[in-house]
Amino acid sequence: MSRSDSQKPLSAESISDRFDVALSFEGNKPDAKNFDHLDSPVSPLRTGAAAAPATSSSSSSSGSFSGKPLPNAALSATKSDDVARRNHSGELSGSSHGSPNRRPVHRRSGSGQLVFSSSANSPATNVLPAGNICPSGKIGKTGMMSRSTARSDVLGSGSANYGHGSIMRGGAVGVGAEMRNLRSMRVDPEEVTKAGNEHYKKGQFAEALTFYDRAIQIYPGNAACWNNRAAALIGLGRLGEAVKDCEEAIRLNPSYAKAHHRLACLHLRLGLVEHAQRHLFLAGKQPDLAEMQKLQMVEKHLERCTDARRMGDWKSALREADAAVTAGTDSSPLLTALRAEALLQLHHLEEADSTLSIASQLAAKSPSFFQTKFFGMLSSSYISFVQAQVEMALGRFEQAVASAEKARQIDPHNAEVSVLWDKVKSVARARTHGNELFKSGNFAEACTAYGEGLKYDPSNPVLHCNRAACRSKLGQWERSLEDCNEALRIQPRYTKALLRRAASNSKLERWVEAVRDYEVLRKELPTDTEVAEALFHSQVALKMSRGEEVSNMKFGGEVEQITGLEQLQAAIALPGVSVVYFMAASNHQCGQTTQSVDALCKRYPSLNFLKVDVNESPAVAKAEKVRIVPTIKIYRNGAQVKEMICPSLQVLELSLRHYGI
Repeated sequence: MSRSDSQKPLSAESISDRFDVALSFEGNKPDAKNFDHLDSPVSPLRTGAAAAPATSSSSSSSGSFSGKPLPNAALSATKSDDVARRNHSGELSGSSHGSPNRRPVHRRSGSGQLVFSSSANSPATNVLPAGNICPSGKIGKTGMMSRSTARSDVLGSGSANYGHGSIMRGGAVGVGAEMRNLRSMRVDPEEVTKAGNEHYKKGQFAEALTFYDRAIQIYPGNAACWNNRAAALIGLGRLGEAVKDCEEAIRLNPSYAKAHHRLACLHLRLGLVEHAQRHLFLAGKQPDLAEMQKLQMVEKHLERCTDARRMGDWKSALREADAAVTAGTDSSPLLTALRAEALLQLHHLEEADSTLSIASQLAAKSPSFFQTKFFGMLSSSYISFVQAQVEMALGRFEQAVASAEKARQIDPHNAEVSVLWDKVKSVARARTHGNELFKSGNFAEACTAYGEGLKYDPSNPVLHCNRAACRSKLGQWERSLEDCNEALRIQPRYTKALLRRAASNSKLERWVEAVRDYEVLRKELPTDTEVAEALFHSQVALKMSRGEEVSNMKFGGEVEQITGLEQLQAAIALPGVSVVYFMAASNHQCGQTTQSVDALCKRYPSLNFLKVDVNESPAVAKAEKVRIVPTIKIYRNGAQVKEMICPSLQVLELSLRHYGI
């Protein structure tokens, strides 16, 4: 092959035009209009459509793909290399046609000139494949590669073709092996980006990120590399990092339209409408009407959130926050924190706590440098501001003080933050003082201390419940009930308040109310024997108040073994509910049911559990017409009310709950 043939210009497309992802407002979707035959979802690095012949060392260095000088002295960068590295167009220069920013691509021959093979097959012996891959990792002269040192390193699917993404040695390998091969060789960013693109198209964002990281290491001055990595980070949900990568791409190329558009979409998802609008207009063309309408819709809902919060209309604030999320602001920590605050004010404490946890997670993934104002306070201060309120409502006073202090440190001049700080300190101090007095037996003084805390936070369920305990100790049952009712109004599933209210109702002999509270507690605390016993005694007292027979009723005990018909008839004739379990020791299914019955006996100690082995007591089984085991019958005051053949544990327990006293 003649020298002129070896330096024939390549026909290749521009690297940064081959692939691209234009992040739409519906998600991180690819821009189908920019796909080429490889159908990659991200902006790749590409060579130009045509290259000018290399005629001098100066022109050779101007077409280099590397963003920094090569370590080999024979390949040291010239002044024109520096010019190339300062080209922040976001598109690697390659073609002298079509765009004034594109530069010729040259080949590197064995003597050190840049070479990029125009053939899809293995290159000729006097040239090296795209990416300058040599067995030694160095660039040698023509003819220096002997048969003994040559390797079958290939790019792609394991065939003898170059330029298909993965670097392999005779076959397919995993991502780790791909990256080890890439790091061990001098590779241009195009090959690394291709491999990342293939993983991205398959939804393998973590793997794609690995290759995009490598591309940035090779050529940190290329905006398309940063924009590609932002796309992978979005796929992984790491929006804050994606924002930083988009900003770096824009820093390298201020007119990079795709990076501006992606950044606008990220800002929308984070709830930063002004930032989103600015970058949408900086994208270099008139913004799409639908995108502008979406921005305006989100902005409208956020304004309504502000108005609703100012007026204390928490239902409207919650509704507008949900509407903003639906409109596209799905990853805003501030909007999620607003939802938590609204839920707290509406007395949905558990939901507020879980929602705030999500807000904290989003804030950890969002850029920390967004010190925007939200409801008049700095955004990071607002999240701690809501955190302090939720912690205090749930009785986590030490954490509440820490969160309020953090909000004050971030935004010391905000009046709302300062008011909350004083409130949290006062409530925490009153609670600590009340606890100390209660432990020492000074119940009247403890009651007063808790009351002082309620002056600062009248809706604190913990302080109400603590004061109810003091009033119970003082025998003030009615006043104890008042505090319990208020605590349960704020936090309906507050177990301690429910226990104290049930006990106060029992003291006041309000058995219907006491039984109702204990039944709720029984479901919340199914293994608590004290609650079970309290429920039993309340049920007995309720029966007595209605004039019903309650003699011989007992609490707890083991499953009683029945051996005769008269024994069975006497047991089921007792007042209350009896559960008779007909079984056979040799039956496998009975073995499993026996374990369930033993457990239920402990969980329902107010019921009378009996057991009949049909093989040992066939007369009892015959009298009760039991033909299949296991069979369970339920009797109430001597009369059969239900029969279950081979019941499941769920069916059995539902029946016990229904027929229990």
